[in-house]
Amino acid sequence: MPTDFDILVIGAGQAGLSAGYHLQRLGLRAERDFLIVDHAPGPGGAWQFRWPSLTLTTVNRVHDLPGMSFAETLPEGSESAPAATAVPRYYELYEKRFDLRVRRQVSVKVVCDRRVDSDPEDARILNVETDSPGTIRVRGLINGTGTWEHPFIPRYPGAETFAGRQLHTRGYRTADEFTGKHVVVVGGGVSAVQLLDEISQVTTTTWVTRSEPTFRDTPFAEEDGRTAVAMVEDRVRRGLPPGSVVSVTGLRLDDRLRAAQARGALQRRPMFQSIEPDGVRWADGSFQHADVILWATGFRSALDHLAPLRLRGPGGGITMTGRLATQVANDPRIHLIGYGPSASTIGANRAGRAAAVELSKYLAISSRP
Repeated sequence: MPTDFDILVIGAGQAGLSAGYHLQRLGLRAERDFLIVDHAPGPGGAWQFRWPSLTLTTVNRVHDLPGMSFAETLPEGSESAPAATAVPRYYELYEKRFDLRVRRQVSVKVVCDRRVDSDPEDARILNVETDSPGTIRVRGLINGTGTWEHPFIPRYPGAETFAGRQLHTRGYRTADEFTGKHVVVVGGGVSAVQLLDEISQVTTTTWVTRSEPTFRDTPFAEEDGRTAVAMVEDRVRRGLPPGSVVSVTGLRLDDRLRAAQARGALQRRPMFQSIEPDGVRWADGSFQHADVILWATGFRSALDHLAPLRLRGPGGGITMTGRLATQVANDPRIHLIGYGPSASTIGANRAGRAAAVELSKYLAISSRP
């Protein structure tokens, strides 16, 4: 049974573009041997949806895609440019330079095995059902859907009774919309403290986290990155859900956060027990009025479309293998990049190469003219 492509790459963010680049380096051609699809209207991955105040000076770092420097795409004096415009422009130029031919707006609905009793070999083919152009048949899959489409909000008693506004980081645009309102910011990650800093400059805030945050004065060193990646990689190789990187690295106490600390914005409280119509209440009975609850509680991997393949174990994790833990242990046709240790942008680059090399080898695809 013929297939439409040997390999399908889902997602054209850092991970997907890196995989496409390395597939080409192996001699495969876009739209002949492999195809990249993306649901978004334009280039940029999740960057195109970030809030306007996230500029190149406030973002942690934009890592280069393989083969092309981000810096060479930036005009002079662009340090204050919004990341939501600068990074997508870089991705667009990257796609054009390497002729990756990303198909947009294509949403993958479900991936399943193609089963035909008369041909056992046909069971090795994957049917990828999309909204356009329909079903794509492939031999292997590199999934780079990331996490942006799956914001996570924990359940708390009374959340449905809250009369104010609740939103996730994904829906945040600007601090000015909260002026004059008391905002409860929930979460202990990098995005949480950045948004807390911004909002606390225009209105009153309360910061709550599940565990005591750890701040550090020293820069984020390479060794810290290796430690964090090793921790997450160990978990996914054992089939456990990926853990939090911040729990290993801590939060960098830079000048911006020191100013927030001086304003009293970083006075953290433990998680509340319940939500009431006009605020939140702790187990000791104390209460805080709130007009807004901002859930900076992270994201989960967007993998629902792979559910028919039954990749998850009893605990909800996926057992990963391969050199950089990108290959699904019980289905070598599937590589997940942007999952587990490759969730960071620099990790996605390395994972894209590993997935391209290992999947091509597994499918016995040699270099082609």
